[in-house]
Amino acid sequence: MATEATTTKFHNSDFRAVPPPPDYLPEITVAPHDGLHFWQFMIAGSIAGCVEHMAMFPVDTVKTHMQALGSCPIKSVGVRHALRSVLKSEGLPGLYRGIGAMGLGAGPAHAVYFSVYEVCKKYFSGGDPNNSAAHAVSGVFATVASDAVFTPMDMVKQRLQLGNGTAYRGVLDCVKKVLKEEGFGAFYASYRTTVLMNAPFTAVHFATYEAAKRGLIEISPESASDERVMVHATAGALAGASAAVVTTPLDVVKTQLQCQGVCGCDRFKSTAIRDVIKTIVQKDGYKGLMRGWIPRILFHAPAAAICWSTYEAAKSFFQELNACTESGTIT
Repeated sequence: MATEATTTKFHNSDFRAVPPPPDYLPEITVAPHDGLHFWQFMIAGSIAGCVEHMAMFPVDTVKTHMQALGSCPIKSVGVRHALRSVLKSEGLPGLYRGIGAMGLGAGPAHAVYFSVYEVCKKYFSGGDPNNSAAHAVSGVFATVASDAVFTPMDMVKQRLQLGNGTAYRGVLDCVKKVLKEEGFGAFYASYRTTVLMNAPFTAVHFATYEAAKRGLIEISPESASDERVMVHATAGALAGASAAVVTTPLDVVKTQLQCQGVCGCDRFKSTAIRDVIKTIVQKDGYKGLMRGWIPRILFHAPAAAICWSTYEAAKSFFQELNACTESGTIT
């Protein structure tokens, strides 16, 4: 009786029964922009670039040796033979020759790279975080700017990688000799090729990364936050490998131009890309344009995984820092 009375007492015809909620599937949302300051993007990019290139430098050394033609000590295109030859002629330090130049170039270049990308992505996306075309175009703008910073040190780095200590004693000695013997233009001899290579590379890279990241999140949205490092690393590896294969021929041309005349390597009469390609094909066939594609994948897949996971982690740190500052937790 008491139960019946209570039910009658609270019964009201104005209230309608609420239907049970449907199965809930969390909506996948990606912030159109991360809300960081320009300098924070630069610092995050600089950290990511240094970590990436320092970790993968030995693989880059092997790739450089494989791509340089002529009478250099290493002539084989085999990864195993190339690695064995470097270790035999110079030992373990030979794999790290030129790492100082890489350190001087990677930090500033990646600071420009990621900051320009983020600014352009915000501008071109029009508020749509899933705009692949905006990601690709933003990547092209980023590489044009960053290559202007990185190309001179990349040239120094590759010449040091090929030398056995006799051609150049170090970074400063290499810079001085190049300026004296070849002039300032030698530092940018491969800039056109580098941009032509990196423009499609970054277009494929950034578009693939953003699409792969979103796809991986959609597969398991409930655990995306817990596994975000793996998501960024996996998406980065897929993007790096895809872009590396597509642009290997231009990377070979770039290496030839930057290393001409060093350690017996050919010196080209013309630095036009078409002429260099003709020389490579005449000397080594079309397979010569794919020299070093395996170490390029071995380099760019893990390098992109390291770079993106480091970069996203740095961005997360700054986002938390900004949130704490705005809430007054940090004064």
